[in-house]
Amino acid sequence: MRANRNRASKRLYYSIGEVCEMLSLEPHVLRYWENEFRLLKPGKNRAGKRVYKDKDIRIIRLIKFLVYDEGFTIEGADRKLRRMSESSFSNSQTEFTFDIPSAEAILKEIKQELIEVRALMDYPPPKKVSKKKQ
Repeated sequence: MRANRNRASKRLYYSIGEVCEMLSLEPHVLRYWENEFRLLKPGKNRAGKRVYKDKDIRIIRLIKFLVYDEGFTIEGADRKLRRMSESSFSNSQTEFTFDIPSAEAILKEIKQELIEVRALMDYPPPKKVSKKKQ
């Protein structure tokens, strides 16, 4: 994953196939998101093919996080994204950025939830069955 992030910052433009590979998405999903999210507007090259900049890739990562991980609807994620970008622009930043929780933080949260689920499944504690030697 880290290698993919480093790769994203070394070039100016990426094809739809490269972005899909980086982010484990299908091309039809990206094309659909372009229609649904007002902030996601990749450019096109002379041949009319989509080209994505680092900014587009960051937006796509956030959309993926909101929709797949946080459970937002497309409409809800679009509203959240616009609110986040407006607050970033109002803070006089030239390029907006998003505070996406790190993978480590997400994994810690998932681990804690699993521990809680396990505790619920163990309540009441199972009765110990004694085995008699024959």
